[in-house]
Amino acid sequence: MKTRQLIFTALMIATGLILPLAFHAVGLGRTFLPMHLPALLAGFLLGPASGLCVGLATPLLSSLLTSQPPLPMALLMMGELGIYGLFGGLLYKKWRFGVYPSIIIAIVLGRFTYGLLGASLLPLLGFEAIPIFALLTVGLIEALPGVILQLIVVPLAVAIGEQNIATLWQGRRA
Repeated sequence: MKTRQLIFTALMIATGLILPLAFHAVGLGRTFLPMHLPALLAGFLLGPASGLCVGLATPLLSSLLTSQPPLPMALLMMGELGIYGLFGGLLYKKWRFGVYPSIIIAIVLGRFTYGLLGASLLPLLGFEAIPIFALLTVGLIEALPGVILQLIVVPLAVAIGEQNIATLWQGRRA
């Protein structure tokens, strides 16, 4: 990664640490999934490598600094958000899918990853397994406000961010 991309990646990780604190302070964190937004945005705006880094680092750092999400759930979220960022970036930046198909596919793959890790990793750590498809059914229904927020915020942020990042990449002020 180049220096500017590293800086923007670090800013997305910082956003992923601060945004959930604000949402949880008013009791809306679990409903609106605020940690998911920076991982998706990093993938869409900075590319799959940055999206993967933000998705992997944010839940772990947040867990270590704030105990939210608690371990071992942070490990599952690392997989989920890492997939969000990786596939958001691959689908949108590399493979040129549209914003909405990219978000939807990344969310489905991320939720499936969370379920897969919940079914396989949690029992290895001595916890009760999560059924693989629970997050694509009940889990997705509970997270519907967050998914709707992602479907609104990500396209808007991508439209605005692509212009500003392109300008900053060229070394000009926005």
